[in-house]
Amino acid sequence: MDAYKRPQAATLAQRLSEPRRFLQVVAGPRQVGKTTLVQQVLETRKESSFFQSADEPTLQDPSWIRTHWETARIQAKTRGAILVLDEIQKIPGWAGTVKQLWDEDTRRRVPLKVIVLGSAPLLVARGLSESLAGRFELLHLPHWCPLEMRMAFGWSIDTAIFFGGYPGSAPLVKDEARWSRYIRDAMIETTLSRDLFLLSRIDKPALLRRLFELGCHYSGQILSYTKMLGQLADAGNTTTLAHYLDLLTGAGMMTGLQKYSGEAVRVRNSSPKLQVLNTALTGAYSGKTFAEAKKDRAFWGRLVESAVGAQLANLAASGLCKLYYWRQGDYEVDFVVQWGKTITAIEVKSFVADPSQRNPIRLSGMAAFSKQHPKARCLLVGGDGVTVEDFLTQPPETFLSGS
Repeated sequence: MDAYKRPQAATLAQRLSEPRRFLQVVAGPRQVGKTTLVQQVLETRKESSFFQSADEPTLQDPSWIRTHWETARIQAKTRGAILVLDEIQKIPGWAGTVKQLWDEDTRRRVPLKVIVLGSAPLLVARGLSESLAGRFELLHLPHWCPLEMRMAFGWSIDTAIFFGGYPGSAPLVKDEARWSRYIRDAMIETTLSRDLFLLSRIDKPALLRRLFELGCHYSGQILSYTKMLGQLADAGNTTTLAHYLDLLTGAGMMTGLQKYSGEAVRVRNSSPKLQVLNTALTGAYSGKTFAEAKKDRAFWGRLVESAVGAQLANLAASGLCKLYYWRQGDYEVDFVVQWGKTITAIEVKSFVADPSQRNPIRLSGMAAFSKQHPKARCLLVGGDGVTVEDFLTQPPETFLSGS
């Protein structure tokens, strides 16, 4: 992992080299390599650097920020410096404090460059929009994609589909029980019991946990909130479920894709299609080994579709595209991607189709979508179309840009 540099490292290095001064904000889900990426960039810099983490239970107020900022200021006045504040979302009122200190340095022309890191993307975004407008550049760090896991660890595509994209878990995959415990304890439990409580008041934590488990089990499937209520005990109401799903999205765990209609005003009224943002979550919750998962054609098919969806959803979270599903009556399309002005409908098949087993209604979903949206492109991933491996390892614009 240390030897592999994600593409975002070059972007951050370039921004730090430019004469114009912006606060650099690196945000993304827990354990996607934010700290490692910043440290890799700092190793290439000539300025002094100060790296501080707010991941300490004794921290209570923004004075922590002021203390480390002042230390970096002293060094910056002589030869420039870079201050890095990690886990910034854990400091109450962090954005207001950073704004005040940043503006002071701007007036005094202090050559201090600042990077803040946050593992709760939604909370970081709230602070930026409330206090730091016009002062920052955001670098979103998504979950690792299968190509990155291959480049860093030599994984096959099937291995990446099952074990997902948490680089810290890679050394554990030969002991699958240990790997599963790591994902559950270090990734899932920490996010559910700590990070999400920073985002919002949660009156029904057991419901939040059950919703997450439901999302792992039904990733890639469309569920109305009413149907979810039937699956969950102590479910409260649909408004609570929708709010909790938004929190899980904000923490970078899973999302609910909305129905594509071509009319933005109607999109948010649809039943969501649940989608994990890292297939490690599904693999760890499945109770299956890698070998068992490969033998279960129905499960593996859902997992492959989930892997394609996770890659697309992470692209959408990075702002590169917009992602939906489409359904009308019995007709359905797995994903609809808006890449600029180009609309692409995507159907995922994990195995080469047997003509005798084809579902004519399912296969005609593309045709029905094309009839309603004749300018849209159609793409089959897997089966007789583009291979799953090619789709997951080639640049996304290869298939989605329309050029």
